[in-house]
Amino acid sequence: MNWINNYVRPKINSLFSRREMPENLWSKCDACGTMLFHREVSDNLNVCTSCGHHMAILPRDRFITLFDGGIFTEVEVPVPLPDPLQFRDQKRYPDRMRTAQRTTGEKEAMLVAEGEIGRTPVVAAAQDFSFMGGSMGMYVGNAIVAGAERAVALGRPFILFSAAGGARMQEGILSLMQMPRTTVAVQMLKEAGLPYIVVLTHPTTGGVTASYAMLGDVQIAEPGALICFAGPRVIEQTIREKLPEGFQRAEYLLDHGMLDRVTPRGKLREELITIIRMLMGLPPAVIADLPPPASFSHGPARGDDEGSETPPDPPRALPAQPDAEPPAGGAKA
Repeated sequence: MNWINNYVRPKINSLFSRREMPENLWSKCDACGTMLFHREVSDNLNVCTSCGHHMAILPRDRFITLFDGGIFTEVEVPVPLPDPLQFRDQKRYPDRMRTAQRTTGEKEAMLVAEGEIGRTPVVAAAQDFSFMGGSMGMYVGNAIVAGAERAVALGRPFILFSAAGGARMQEGILSLMQMPRTTVAVQMLKEAGLPYIVVLTHPTTGGVTASYAMLGDVQIAEPGALICFAGPRVIEQTIREKLPEGFQRAEYLLDHGMLDRVTPRGKLREELITIIRMLMGLPPAVIADLPPPASFSHGPARGDDEGSETPPDPPRALPAQPDAEPPAGGAKA
């Protein structure tokens, strides 16, 4: 019985026991409700393969797909005072910050990096909506100023991906002061003659829309992104009227002249490469590396290198051909 209890029964139970399935293997599309496998979603840049709905993507994941080879260097951002107003609602502000940092793995709501896109050096910044709604606080203002100063110092274009619910109420008037600060940073880029390109993602609202998010030389949006100052529900409650279908969405704003382009995420990288090279006066980018010409594919001929110690081989005499026909007009030897 001991052999059966200690070996046979556990072996049978292990064969027929139900294996636990990880909870994060599948995600549901918010638009069409389709269940999507996590690898399928990540390979498609967090875009639904069924209906094309653009889901949220983290700034670090966006930069990995944006920069050449996924290689980028983070730009250092000055850290402001942690709790300048000693703000407290249901929780203390530092407690909310620690919760957001633990959940997202990031220090704050914006990531600034530099690298190459299509072999074109750029500086880029992206907001993280999962970090307290991507709210604009002092750190976000410092990040945009630091990114603009870095772009001016290196003479590079500045690309910004916006995603925010507005200003951060826990910092009060200090968060609202970031609107003029970031506007001045954008003006620094314009005075230096450097392109400032904004990609508006879902959602971009509040004071962000009223400042740096709508000051780009080129305004691009992802499909279906909500872009506004006050949301449609607030407007409907104020004017007591039904708003048009798709009001304040990217396609609606494009039709009414507020945007230059609405570009799917899968085509955004190539479009950014084309735009920044055009604005910087550079030749069009080569999409793929071409192989070298056939005459140079094996390197220079032997002995043709300058300073080569090996002399070229002397010409070799052809062997005698006694049975060959004599040239015309000549006698046979």
